[in-house]
Amino acid sequence: MIQTDKKSEIREALFGISPWLNRVILFSLLTNILVLTPSWYMLEVYDRVVNSRNHRTLLMLTLLVVGLYALLEAIEWIRSSIMHEAGRDFDKRLRERVFDSVLSARLRNLPSGASGQALNDLRLMRDFISSNVILAFLDAPLALIVLVFLFMINPILCWFAIGGAVAQFLIGFFNERRIRQPLQQANRGSLVAQIYAGGVLRNAQVIESMGMLDALKTRWILRQKDFLSKQAEASDSAGTNAALSKLTQSLLSSLMLGMGCWLTIKGEMVGSGMIVGSILGGRILSPLVQIIGNWRQVDGARDAYSRLDSLLGNFPAETTTMPLPAPNGNLLVENITAGPPGTTLQILKNVGFRVAAGDSVAIVGPSASGKTTLARLLVGVWSPMNGKVRLDGSDIFAWNKAELGPHIGYLPQTVELFDGTIAENVSRFGIPDPEKVREACRLVGLEGFIETLPEKYETMIGDDGSFLSGGQRQRVALARAVYGMPKYVVLDEPNSSLDEAGDAALFAALSHLKSAGTTVIVVTHRLQLLGAIDYLLILVDGQIRQFGPRDQVLAAMQQKPAPAQAEPTEGRKA
Repeated sequence: MIQTDKKSEIREALFGISPWLNRVILFSLLTNILVLTPSWYMLEVYDRVVNSRNHRTLLMLTLLVVGLYALLEAIEWIRSSIMHEAGRDFDKRLRERVFDSVLSARLRNLPSGASGQALNDLRLMRDFISSNVILAFLDAPLALIVLVFLFMINPILCWFAIGGAVAQFLIGFFNERRIRQPLQQANRGSLVAQIYAGGVLRNAQVIESMGMLDALKTRWILRQKDFLSKQAEASDSAGTNAALSKLTQSLLSSLMLGMGCWLTIKGEMVGSGMIVGSILGGRILSPLVQIIGNWRQVDGARDAYSRLDSLLGNFPAETTTMPLPAPNGNLLVENITAGPPGTTLQILKNVGFRVAAGDSVAIVGPSASGKTTLARLLVGVWSPMNGKVRLDGSDIFAWNKAELGPHIGYLPQTVELFDGTIAENVSRFGIPDPEKVREACRLVGLEGFIETLPEKYETMIGDDGSFLSGGQRQRVALARAVYGMPKYVVLDEPNSSLDEAGDAALFAALSHLKSAGTTVIVVTHRLQLLGAIDYLLILVDGQIRQFGPRDQVLAAMQQKPAPAQAEPTEGRKA
């Protein structure tokens, strides 16, 4: 995992929306003045209209207060719109980095790449920025304006309101202390249940055919119950504190009315002042009540911030490097030791070999000998613990994949296609070149099947190629790997789902790549493809047992049949 001392990117993104916040603060000053409109209207009615009994004054005051209310609502709409723009701006600043970091975490087998949690965290942060809770946080300090107004009415009422605000703050403080841990546990439990359910649903055919539904459903329900119990615990605490917060607000308004009445009886303030003081006292606590009532949203946003900050810190943005020339296909593997990212397990041990541009190599060996691990290292998906994999002298793992990608082809052991058309998948979702797409499909024997489809190359294949058979999916993936005739191709079990016709098309494709000067690495269990291969590498227990020209290695295997046959048998048992 990469560590960095750079500034927090998420913090910088938050600072980046400060222009939006500055505008909202200016409008908030106006709204916190305009919310005094009911109090001002009441004072004027009591002091002017009731005493003078002037209907025209009442009419003019009423028209003025209606205009002020309309202005207040317009400003509230503007504040909300500005915060929505701030949320979108925040999302725009981080969405590419978050997506890239999730992909990097996935490639390294880290938990943060196992689900869409990070993308969901980005959504939570965006929604929080545009929520009314942020506006309540901005309004809370501006309640000082109300305190000044209360002080002008009577200092005792002002101090009474301050006491209520302190009580609300203490309720919020203890609310945060009580719900934080169970809420964090509930969020973790929700993620675990979500990941488990996703894994179950992806294997629906196996579950249905072998009657595994009840057992797996029971395991998911147990995870769901654990998550719901923690969530209920946090909700109960939050609900109790929210009720206390509202009770405090209601009590303060009534007690301030009583206090105002007592001061009026003593002759220290006029009768209208006690009603106005009661209204203003409730106004002081309104932002705090809103914050406490939505504290789960505040806590969720804080946890999302922490997870995103950790993710982006562990996977810093790639620095811009000098562009490298297009590769010719010279491969050098320098004594690599490697295993799955995030573990200390060594699957490959001191593996080293060289392949000249235009040559082809078949990697064979028993199961669990490290062939797929080696294939992932050869295309720069994984990084070795020790040693380097170099393509034309450059570290392939560190090579900018957007720059290198068009020059290499890769077929993983597990075929991965995407929702889109055949042409889009074959052209790697770039701008399709119709001629190159047809040539790639022709090369792998897929053209005849495509011509039978009503929409030809524009046929949608569904999520992960769900509308295609296993053999068709593998041929589409093969066509993607050879699209544009790249100079370097790595194929991991390319014929695992192919029939005889598919094997013949693959053999012809390998021969065509060889004649075009492409460096080809093929991981296979089937020896039928060896006729199109120059070199043979035998991998056993993560180490090279033999490597050399194909006929020479095959002859050596025939001279020593016992080890060559015994070792694969042991590998299958392991």
